[in-house]
Amino acid sequence: MRGQPVPRMTVALAGNPNVGKSTLFNALTGLRQHTGNWPGKTVGIAEGKCRAKGGVFRFVDLPGTYSLSGGSEDERIAAEYISSGEADCTVVVCDGSCLERSLILALQILERTEKVVVCVNLIDEARRRGIHIDAGELSRLLGAPVVLTAAGKKRGLEELLERIAAAVPVTLPRSWPDPVAAAQEIARSCIRRTEDTSARWRSRVDEILVSRRFGIPIMLLLLLLILWITVWGANYPSELLGKLLDSGYFLLKRWLSAAPGWLSGVILDGMYATSARVISVMLPPMAIFFPLFTVLEDIGYLPRMAFLLDGKMCRCGGCGKQALTLCMGLGCNAVGVTGCRIIDSPRERLLAVLTNAMVPCNGRFPTLILLGSLFFGGAGGALAVAGFTVLGVLGAMAASGVLSRTALKHEQSTFLMEMPPLRRPRIGQILVRSLLDRTLHIAGRALKVAAPAGALLWLLAKCSLLGSAAAALDPFGKAMGMNGVILLAFLLSLPANELLIPVILMALTGAISLQGIGDAGGELLMAAGWTWRTAVCTMLFTVFHWPCATTLLTIRRETGSLKQTAAAFVLPTAMGILLCMMVKLLLG
Repeated sequence: MRGQPVPRMTVALAGNPNVGKSTLFNALTGLRQHTGNWPGKTVGIAEGKCRAKGGVFRFVDLPGTYSLSGGSEDERIAAEYISSGEADCTVVVCDGSCLERSLILALQILERTEKVVVCVNLIDEARRRGIHIDAGELSRLLGAPVVLTAAGKKRGLEELLERIAAAVPVTLPRSWPDPVAAAQEIARSCIRRTEDTSARWRSRVDEILVSRRFGIPIMLLLLLLILWITVWGANYPSELLGKLLDSGYFLLKRWLSAAPGWLSGVILDGMYATSARVISVMLPPMAIFFPLFTVLEDIGYLPRMAFLLDGKMCRCGGCGKQALTLCMGLGCNAVGVTGCRIIDSPRERLLAVLTNAMVPCNGRFPTLILLGSLFFGGAGGALAVAGFTVLGVLGAMAASGVLSRTALKHEQSTFLMEMPPLRRPRIGQILVRSLLDRTLHIAGRALKVAAPAGALLWLLAKCSLLGSAAAALDPFGKAMGMNGVILLAFLLSLPANELLIPVILMALTGAISLQGIGDAGGELLMAAGWTWRTAVCTMLFTVFHWPCATTLLTIRRETGSLKQTAAAFVLPTAMGILLCMMVKLLLG
């Protein structure tokens, strides 16, 4: 009937990590979703809407957790939300291939709220492993509706929505004083197993991936392969994107031909030229790196990487999860900082945040690659870039070790992370998560600081202040094995590391815009008196200096503290200054 209100329901999605909860959330809501933070928390919240069955379902994706005991911030938030009664129905997402573990959380939720639907997900994977679940028997034992789904293939979603729409209060048929023992008993009663012919093969692959002999070499080869594909594959797209944005520059120039010179200068030569430079250099590597890295995440390799590195990170006062955030920082330090949310211990999380920017991101690689190839040749340049990348990781580990024994001294936490089964990558979901949620999100955040910084850069060049500022900084730059122009370029590239070499070339040529300034400035650098010693110190400071503005804003948002953001600025900068001065003394 026209004018009749549409029924609305709020549905909470709860479950362990790696049970396909996010896949189910994306399958139900599509692109009708948004992400943010819980009020006053750094834990992420995702909400989305789904129109079906004559109503509107508002899904709230709760943080993945193993229990509701309140041992971590994630657990406290999930427990408080479920107990608050704000949700009209709670869907407990279980892993069909490991049902026993998922049922522990399901039983705890059934004790806290009445309207519950149990969704046994990854049922296709469970059947491949010879696991068959009797949904009727499981529903009888739990006293709640049970739906079998394969969210990645969008199977069982219609039935799930029907169960949610018809949800009624349920109660456990009997009291279970020990949820662990209860989960074991229920799983035995409703699971039938057949022979799994692929189990031996998967077990053998897992043994190789986490072995002491092969695990670390395989991990290093995978990371090097991803970096090589990212650097090699981004060259041509960056060139094409740069030409496309150049065309946009000349088109805008015709449109603004009647505008005052200062206005077109600020908009075109300042804001547009700088933003175009950042996007053309930053977007292609991220569009390659993030999908490749998300593949490792989707197939279940990242937990194995954390397991391999946990012992080494523990000796530095960190944990295996910090190693994952450092790997994320190779693509973008802002993403690495956001990834620190997975670390449960507040002190270890802060430790990871403060040291993440010591790992070179894709914004610093253009500088490292240009200087490496220019001063050390092809193979020598590749080794130099790899060496400085490893040096950044070692620097982060050393800084973690010092901080964990001084300012951030604390008891070592226990590293608990599920080792999910290896799975086939889901290409569609990988592209959505990596390109929309990560690449475009970070690019948009970078533009927020690049555009106003471009206007400031144009103003300084127009007023001929770059030369005088570089002269004032020259004594400090030379003490670090560089010069005033290089140090000024580092300061002006705070909004985005991609600006470093173009700003150096601007200062050397006297140009007032980044438009037309390319990476091929070897002749200018040589003419300006650069030597291999200058290149070494510049590459060293490229690795160890303050985070870019986007990363600093992310740190401020994640920590909620100006003091900790300032510490993240000072720590790598102090290390870089000290190391550059030491190299200057050693090399003469």
